[in-house]
Amino acid sequence: MSHQSTATTPDVVSILDRARTGHESALPPDERDRLVTEIERKLYDDASPDEVYQAALQALTERIEREPAFKRIAAAVFRQRYYREVLDADRTGAALDEAYRETFVNNLERAVAEELLDERLRERFDLDDLAGYLEPDRDEQFEYMAMETLYQRYFLKTEQRGEHLELPQAFWMRVAMGLAIEEDDPQRRAKEFYDVLSKLEFTPSTPTLFHSGTTHPQLSSCYLTTVADDLGDIFDAYGSHAQLSKWSGGLGNDWTNLRAAGSLIESTGVESTGVVPFLRISNDVTAAINRSGKRRGAACAYLACWHLDFPAFIDLKRNTGDERRRTPDMNTAAWIPDLFMKRVQADEQWTLFSPDEVPDLHDLSGAAFAERYREYERQADAGELRQFERVDAAELWREMLTRLFETGHPWLTFKDPCNVRSPQDHVGTVHSSNLCTEITLNTSADEHAVCNLGSVNYATHVVDGELDRDYLADTIETAMRMLDNVVDLCFYPTDEAERSNMRHRPVGLGTMGFHDALMALEIPMDSEAAVEAANRWQEFVSYHAIHNSSKLAAERGAYPSYEGSKWDRGLLPQDTVDRLEAERGREIPTDREESLDWDAVRTHVAEHGMRNSNTMAIAPTATVSTINGTTASIEPMYSNLYVKSNMSGDFTVINDRLVDDLRARGLWDEEMVDRIKYHDGSVQEIDAIPDDLEALYRGAFEIDPRHQLRLTAHRQTWIDQSVSHNVFFPSTDGSLLDDVYKTAWELGLKTTYYLRTLGASQIEKSTLDMAEYGKTQHRDVTDDGELATVEDPTCDACQ
Repeated sequence: MSHQSTATTPDVVSILDRARTGHESALPPDERDRLVTEIERKLYDDASPDEVYQAALQALTERIEREPAFKRIAAAVFRQRYYREVLDADRTGAALDEAYRETFVNNLERAVAEELLDERLRERFDLDDLAGYLEPDRDEQFEYMAMETLYQRYFLKTEQRGEHLELPQAFWMRVAMGLAIEEDDPQRRAKEFYDVLSKLEFTPSTPTLFHSGTTHPQLSSCYLTTVADDLGDIFDAYGSHAQLSKWSGGLGNDWTNLRAAGSLIESTGVESTGVVPFLRISNDVTAAINRSGKRRGAACAYLACWHLDFPAFIDLKRNTGDERRRTPDMNTAAWIPDLFMKRVQADEQWTLFSPDEVPDLHDLSGAAFAERYREYERQADAGELRQFERVDAAELWREMLTRLFETGHPWLTFKDPCNVRSPQDHVGTVHSSNLCTEITLNTSADEHAVCNLGSVNYATHVVDGELDRDYLADTIETAMRMLDNVVDLCFYPTDEAERSNMRHRPVGLGTMGFHDALMALEIPMDSEAAVEAANRWQEFVSYHAIHNSSKLAAERGAYPSYEGSKWDRGLLPQDTVDRLEAERGREIPTDREESLDWDAVRTHVAEHGMRNSNTMAIAPTATVSTINGTTASIEPMYSNLYVKSNMSGDFTVINDRLVDDLRARGLWDEEMVDRIKYHDGSVQEIDAIPDDLEALYRGAFEIDPRHQLRLTAHRQTWIDQSVSHNVFFPSTDGSLLDDVYKTAWELGLKTTYYLRTLGASQIEKSTLDMAEYGKTQHRDVTDDGELATVEDPTCDACQ
């Protein structure tokens, strides 16, 4: 067989032969020859090397749905092309290894010279030694989607010509060096950090990956602000929001302090237009900012559900009505006190107020809020307040849920769990969560709350059929050190952000790969064994996160506002659930029994304090999970087979574990692929699939959302911040939606995130054993039998 080849163009056979190494059974010689013929038909004479590689990648990725190994083969082709681009030549073997290391040193020095990277990376480190420490073989851990994502968005590029400067291991080492730059022994710590990063054991959030080691190291993920009821402050807030967004921060903005429409403005004698017009301006500021040149600005506006403008607020995302009273580019979230939920359940009235007449209400929580709220209702009845409105609490709740189902907003977040359980209740109030609803930090006029995030990968730590706890403990120790370093290294876009972060030093250690790890351990996610895993694994993470923060306090000193905190008062996260129960006067049905030696942690904290006011928060991790090749955060996998669309492109996602299990039982063939495609990645209605595999490989819409809430409620016990929890709702029944979100509150969840639903055309066949959800099989297959694209709406500010 004759194959096209030129002196300057890589040979297609050579490309595929190199890429199929280790995957020969997936691409045997005869199949390779057919693939070569197919690729060459699409090429013309004198095709450029880039066109040859692109044609090969297209042919390979089209086959992923039938053979998951093609994800790895395509990744190998992508690496060939990328090595050629960065090294300016096609090298293999020892020549590639040598060039890989030389290029790390040369390109880092070039980036310093071009003022892309901090000159201390050249001054404080032995670059040749670090080059020798690189492990280029670790590049093989990346699947195709990960390589494409890193290439498009993460690898360092020159500003003028967009030349890529980083090979994958150089990228990890640059991040590690940036986080170790102020360590006493930066060389040793850079190697320690590099190993954790490059082995995909722990990954910091996207801003840290973007900016570590750069001349403007904005490493923090999330910013929370409170806007005061003052025109000057409102417009100052817009400027702060723009600066925070410019440097990749995701924003959670509390607008509850602004007086309602119709309130009197004493200085001018006119009536206020209320919150909504100012939110429209905030929407436009958000849309105008391109964060770090790599992604759009992203913000979420929070408003308390007792605010007189709240009914208008929940309409902000509707696609009908006055465009000037809509915020299409900004998210919204409801800030809900327990008193409201109790009145919903009791079918009682609820009173809406203007904040200028109830100025202390926003800073109160729990029983203190309830008492003061009732006093304001008494004043309203006595004619002592200018504005208020009585509504039916259950009706307002139904309107929230209706808007949530129709538009995806407002997200529902619960004020009292966030405040009653906050370690920092001695220095202020949690007024909102953040963009992704996992951060619960105090805000004020003087402080923009900041959080620094990263996630350990459960799946990486499954060894020989079990979660290797010693391995995980070591990873957490290194991760906590890296996250604490972020606080000191960060470039702060506003003075208020720097003031807050240096005073409280919060970090948010999260987790990802939960469902991936469960599948590796053959634990169905909808089982009680999964609840136990969620509970005990998070207890273990909490134990070591808190212990290592306290160890850092012994080494570096406690955070400045430590005195008087819950930590200082001997209260750990699990101790605060009882406090929430007492405030509510009702049980929170979760297991808080300690299975580890927590006395050792309590003793250490009492003696040395804590380095960080907050230590844990579980972010969505959609993007960094893609890099890691694992399931996002604590979420169930979306489906066993689908196409994911994100900012880096469209990618076929297939569950390798399912394919391996089916292949081991002689069930994986062309017919099985077609049947799984027909059922949109579900295996629940395929008779040939054994019952145990049906149970193990349920997708997100095939697991009762209330069960998923139970998983999060148990892990929430051990977490001092919150969990970004997406609700996957496989129905259109409003009463069931009502039950799901009431369950979230009853379980003591602090926050919820996106509500993900299925379109009416997708609700066709029943695959769930949740009879009450009706016929809920989702169908994302197009009429011609192709897999349709599933958009990923999750913002990656926190990931």
